[in-house]
Amino acid sequence: MLWALTAWLLQSPLLPTPVSVLDTLVRESASGELWHHLGATLARVVVAFVLAMAIGTAIGIVMGRSQTTNALFDPLLVLLLNLPALVTIILMYVWFGLVEVAAVMAVVINKVPNVAVTVREGARSLDYRLEEMATVYEFTRWQRLREVWVPQLFPYLMAATRGGLALIWKIVLVVELLGRSSGVGFQLHMAFQVFDVAAILAYSLAFIAVVQLIELAILQPLERRSSRWRQPEAAHA
Repeated sequence: MLWALTAWLLQSPLLPTPVSVLDTLVRESASGELWHHLGATLARVVVAFVLAMAIGTAIGIVMGRSQTTNALFDPLLVLLLNLPALVTIILMYVWFGLVEVAAVMAVVINKVPNVAVTVREGARSLDYRLEEMATVYEFTRWQRLREVWVPQLFPYLMAATRGGLALIWKIVLVVELLGRSSGVGFQLHMAFQVFDVAAILAYSLAFIAVVQLIELAILQPLERRSSRWRQPEAAHA
């Protein structure tokens, strides 16, 4: 209501009414452009997210369990954490060209350090008594990972997942704006060229809706399930 009232008072093309934005959203959806570009962005997000989580988790566990490895690679991790995303994106495009691999690599490189730092803290806090139990019962490496480490690391993995998705969404849009010919970022760039604020808002709202849907349908249920074991203890307390 505030948006509609402000747009009505200003009567400016720089702030279209909600009805105008909705009309643009419906038109882009009907033409198939919205779904094509949303799909392209989602595909890049999924690939970059899976790679970044896998690589970052492995690095974090190794650094958290080995002081020598941590001492060797911590300076590099700090460097990557402070490297601006824009610099990484530009370098990937300069070195590898305006190709899909360069776009995904730029996102992964920016996300891996965040995952590694979060998981490293979880790996450092693993309960040594459970480690001793696993040794006594002669757990295999796979059993130790599945039954001992993953349950304890799950809260840290969820934190990395939430923070990672928030970061990856933003970086993917910049990657698409700078060097791709599809995706929400590309469409935002094209709309900016002609000052089509209605299109900018329409694609932004569609993008935000997808992010919220993932949060509500996937991340929050996972988080509730991971903390279910705490409920009896909390109730007893």
